[in-house]
Amino acid sequence: MDREELLNSLTQDILVYAMHGAFPEQEIARSIKPENLDQRFEDYELLLDLHFILQEEVVDFVRSLPKRLRNIRTETESVSRTRRGTVDGHVDWNATVKKRYTESPRDGSLFVCRNRTEDYDIPENIVLKHLLSVIHTTVKEAETYLRGEYEWVQETWKGDEDLIDDLKRIVERNVHVRRIREPEFYEPTERMLMSAEASRQDIYREAGELLRNRESLFAGDEDAIRSLLNQTAITPDDEHALFELFVLFRFVSTIQDLQDSSLQFKTIATGRQEVARLKGEKEIILYHDNSAADRDLSFVSDIPDADDRVLSRTEKVQEVARSVASRYFTDRNFQNHTGRPDVIVMEVIDENNNQNEYLIAEVKNSQRLDTIRKGIKETAEYLAFLRINDEFVFGEPDTEEYFGTGWNGLLVTQDLESQTMSLDNQDENEIKILQASELETQLGEILENII
Repeated sequence: MDREELLNSLTQDILVYAMHGAFPEQEIARSIKPENLDQRFEDYELLLDLHFILQEEVVDFVRSLPKRLRNIRTETESVSRTRRGTVDGHVDWNATVKKRYTESPRDGSLFVCRNRTEDYDIPENIVLKHLLSVIHTTVKEAETYLRGEYEWVQETWKGDEDLIDDLKRIVERNVHVRRIREPEFYEPTERMLMSAEASRQDIYREAGELLRNRESLFAGDEDAIRSLLNQTAITPDDEHALFELFVLFRFVSTIQDLQDSSLQFKTIATGRQEVARLKGEKEIILYHDNSAADRDLSFVSDIPDADDRVLSRTEKVQEVARSVASRYFTDRNFQNHTGRPDVIVMEVIDENNNQNEYLIAEVKNSQRLDTIRKGIKETAEYLAFLRINDEFVFGEPDTEEYFGTGWNGLLVTQDLESQTMSLDNQDENEIKILQASELETQLGEILENII
């Protein structure tokens, strides 16, 4: 699966699930945010605004503000005020005579004065003020990163740190900007946006266009979402997180197809890993990252087993990893290596029979044989050392059956050019291996054996 196919698939997944309020948006944000950003940017809307301000058009708009604000539009209106004993502005003698005649015929100290005032609160300025507020707020949140040595800002704010100070100075101190009232929560309205877009002045026309762009991003416009995924400003360099998110979506859609029911999605909060839950005769729970700690699931290695005549779990992992890799790649042989990353965990709870089943899925966005063999070993480790309430899930010390039924472990890889074994021929393997293009048609068979 190449980058284009991955982005197209994820775009559709986000449209189908996240933008209709089903899949937790924080899970998407967590997967596509630059890895150096802190947890604030796991808020989906804040991440979208970060993407928004990193666009070249937004940076250019901010850069042109100092000159353009000198010609900001206002409307002038004449205001009449009645004064006694003093004159404030131009005396309107006709109005003064009428006022004296009707109210105080003998009061020579009464004057009607006219003053011209500038009104900044025109529709175009409300649009401008809202845009500046969005940019300013997001820049404040991300200022540390915008001033830092991060690749995803090299072509935008990086190298132009004065621009951040200029923006803060404009929003916080510029006389013209400060005289524009703060927009109401429902503003700018559609009519205000149309007024800005129809303006002859570039500052208003561009402000309207940029806010339309932001609206499309938040509304789930397909082109806007694809742009979000495609921008190096948002996508982690190695694309592994995007590939893992793609696999997670395949789990979601396949479970729903098998059960003919909708999953109940969970909002991802700090310290929680549960993504989705389906209740029925059997309860299905899907976790992402950090080993499903919500359910007291853990992966902790054991010390060497006491009986030297039986392989320890650690030794058995090495043996199985080498064996599965050698059988799967039918034209190669391997030696042992080590390592392990994050996983997707599916838990099936059968309360009627007091049984739980588990599927541990490792994801490798790679075609390199060494990386895939490393993934095989890591998946075997997860199965062998899977514990719930500190008790091993699979196998007893004297059985060496540490890997479940053969359907409890899954490794997902990128599509490979090497000669490999089909799923139908992997019956003897302790774990199963699927390539990206096989998920749509074959993941269901694996899940059926667990559910």
